[in-house]
Amino acid sequence: QVQLVESGGGLVQPGGSLRLSCVASGYTFSDYAMGWFRQAPGKERELVAAIGWLGRNTYYPNSVKGRFTISRDNAKNTVHLQMNSLKPDDTAVYYCAAHSGYVHLTGGSAQYWGQGTQVTVSS
Repeated sequence: QVQLVESGGGLVQPGGSLRLSCVASGYTFSDYAMGWFRQAPGKERELVAAIGWLGRNTYYPNSVKGRFTISRDNAKNTVHLQMNSLKPDDTAVYYCAAHSGYVHLTGGSAQYWGQGTQVTVSS
């Protein structure tokens, strides 16, 4: 049974930082590209970071480039999202996701999803 379990969300002030983590199980983690999506109320789901199987390839949209960093530890079946200089517009539910194809993931598709963790940026 595939599971992606996120943690690390919460309330943070503008300009602050959060680190999200996702632990995967039930599949061969190192065979899958990993990513983080987010969805705010009334908005479409958005990919905010993706990383290839070995961590050599990464993708960020302009909205988070330079502020967010994705990393993975294949030995621990874990992917992280370090979020710095957070803005109120970053408020959303953040989802961990996996796809066996990096191109598919960066195109917005995922084969496995986590349950999501809330990130709220507010003073």
